[in-house]
Amino acid sequence: MRAFRCDVCTARVAFESPRCLSCGSALGYSVTAGRVVALLDDDGFRPATGAPVERRRANAGIAACTWVVPEDVPSGLCLCCRLTRTRPNDDDPEALAAFARTEAAKRRLVYQLLDLRLPVVPWTDGGDLAFDLLSSRDHPVTTGHAGGVITLDLAEGDDAHREAVRADLGEPYRTLLGHLRHEIGHYYWRPLVGEPPLLEAFRSLFGDERADYAAAAGRHYADGPPEGWGERHVSAYATMHPWEDWAESFAHYLHLRDVLQTAHAYGLSAGGAPAGADGVPGDAGIEELVAAWLPLSYGLNALNRSMGKDDPYPFVLTPAVVAKLGVVHAAVNRRGSGFSPVRAEPARRPGDAPSRGASTVP
Repeated sequence: MRAFRCDVCTARVAFESPRCLSCGSALGYSVTAGRVVALLDDDGFRPATGAPVERRRANAGIAACTWVVPEDVPSGLCLCCRLTRTRPNDDDPEALAAFARTEAAKRRLVYQLLDLRLPVVPWTDGGDLAFDLLSSRDHPVTTGHAGGVITLDLAEGDDAHREAVRADLGEPYRTLLGHLRHEIGHYYWRPLVGEPPLLEAFRSLFGDERADYAAAAGRHYADGPPEGWGERHVSAYATMHPWEDWAESFAHYLHLRDVLQTAHAYGLSAGGAPAGADGVPGDAGIEELVAAWLPLSYGLNALNRSMGKDDPYPFVLTPAVVAKLGVVHAAVNRRGSGFSPVRAEPARRPGDAPSRGASTVP
């Protein structure tokens, strides 16, 4: 995440902040401008002469969305909110609170995808990417990805639930943003590596994705990860199937890029490789990126230990894992170019019927 300043008083402002704590100006994130902007007297923001005014609109309340929307977008929903296909009903305040927390994490995800210049085209805009954000309070919800639709159990937004699941599964790390990064990794597998020339490199490192997924999942949950899995995989879950290995590696790559960018934006350095404009060494291969990351990760862990907290980075990057991150790095750099957000809103495609306790949006 880059650092942002208030247009009015130049004070530091957070990506999520609806107002500047220094001067009180209303704030919003503009995809068009690529930054947090001040909305003077709540009258909106005009990114360029003749361009539509942008304001916080439809989801400023229910999703606590601070992104501004051009006035010529009929739904009044920002790019990130248009990705959501299903959400809890208005009469479920507990689920709606979890929904707002999940949308906040999703905005961070979408910001990074745009910053990496990866295509983000919502289902409402003629694309195939959609999110079903469902509550498991009354019925089971399986988090996963299928055909461009990412389903997430909103219980992952509850700290106590997420920590209980993390401990039960023996995971060193489990966050809401991490879930979103993992599932979006599944979505990007086909456009990024599902065809030559990276498909061959993928199979040589991750394995053959044509292997039976159901059988692989059954073995994983029955027997657990194989002995010595840490030498070749970034997590135990990555051992299940090549697709899960890719999704875990993709999520991990986003973790590294985001933290490196944030550290650079706030002037934090632990003596790693020289940083580029976004905190990553210029024209870096994966080796240079990891060389910049490792000293910073040691520092992050040391800071947490000083506060009596667990390590925020409980992972080991072996040569085999770094090689897999290299495939992700190459894929993102090869395809991440020339993106501009789609703003047209054609008629929506027929979707699946919403689950109980949910409503379709927008």
